[in-house]
Amino acid sequence: MIRQNYNHTIYAAYIGYITQAIIVNFSPLLFLTFQRDYQISLGRISFLVSFNFVIQLLVDMIAARYVDRIGYRPCILAAHVSSVIGLVGLALFPSILPPYAGLLLATAFCAVGGGLIEVLISPIVEACPTEKKEAAMSILHSFYSWGQVFVVLLSTVFFTLFGAQNWKIMAVIWALVPFCNIFYFSQVPIATLPGAESGFSIKNLFKNRLFWVFSLLMACAGASEQSMAQWASAFAEAGLQVSKTVGDLAGPCAFAVAMGITRALYGKFSEKVPLSRFMTISGILCVISYLLASLSPNPVLALVGCSLCGFSVGIMWPGTLSLASKRIPLGGTAMFALLALAGDLGCATGPALVGNISDAFQSNLKIGILFAICSPILLLLGLFLLRAFRRKAAEK
Repeated sequence: MIRQNYNHTIYAAYIGYITQAIIVNFSPLLFLTFQRDYQISLGRISFLVSFNFVIQLLVDMIAARYVDRIGYRPCILAAHVSSVIGLVGLALFPSILPPYAGLLLATAFCAVGGGLIEVLISPIVEACPTEKKEAAMSILHSFYSWGQVFVVLLSTVFFTLFGAQNWKIMAVIWALVPFCNIFYFSQVPIATLPGAESGFSIKNLFKNRLFWVFSLLMACAGASEQSMAQWASAFAEAGLQVSKTVGDLAGPCAFAVAMGITRALYGKFSEKVPLSRFMTISGILCVISYLLASLSPNPVLALVGCSLCGFSVGIMWPGTLSLASKRIPLGGTAMFALLALAGDLGCATGPALVGNISDAFQSNLKIGILFAICSPILLLLGLFLLRAFRRKAAEK
């Protein structure tokens, strides 16, 4: 029975993260198409990315206070409804409104859906009566990566066969995924986290030093991931002078495959490798990957840097959530929502920094990508602080 089997809850959560991947990664495939068709500058396009994540920030703040009162199920259903409207609106709104205003409105609906999905999916899975939470969280987040691969591959095939000018049809096709998941999530059992009943307040979280360290880690994880993910297609196509098909496959698709492999591998071997050590190695590898992508004169090596970045950032976001859940066990939904807020802050500022710095240097994306190296460096600093707090607590 679906109503009593938590495996179905986890499967619906997987589809939820695929929906999140569609929302975040479909539009970036069309950045240069928007630029050509609607005469929109890279700076204004980068604002679409920032606008998306700023809306998600607002959703995160509201969700932190009200999700437990409203309930997980109504909120996750609303998330998928908003995602459907946003994806269909991406195809329709620019035709019935000024194009840029239409893109902003569609982005807003997508952002509301994506923000709620991000806040709710992790605690829904964390609350399921299953074991090996770190592995479950890593595998869950791997479905975002596989969703990203799915989006890039199928969209690229569609554009190759029918032309990028028919992208609006593809937007409607992608809307079918959250549409179907509305009915699935309406049937599965949904539990709640202990924090929801214990009343662990936002004020308590703000007084906790560990929470602020985890917030730093989430912001850096979001910026490290999205600075490359959001610009990989345009970077490969314009910065490395390859075709759109090659750019999409060698840029965001390779990035997503590498990220998914990391998450799946850690889900399988999580008991053998300490999570904090794995994240430290990932942070160092991320620094190397950004240097390789931005400074290599060879396009092939630069694309290798893009892929290596996907491999390095894979564990950062789910790993931070797992560490936070373990170190602050009564954080509840509020903690997940606020950490998602911090992650979205990184997701908003990272790609915007890349876009605006690139604009300042005559649309040179390599220079913009180079500046994104700040995020993994700060993540390494956050991990150092986390270890310092642990040693200090052990000495007491």
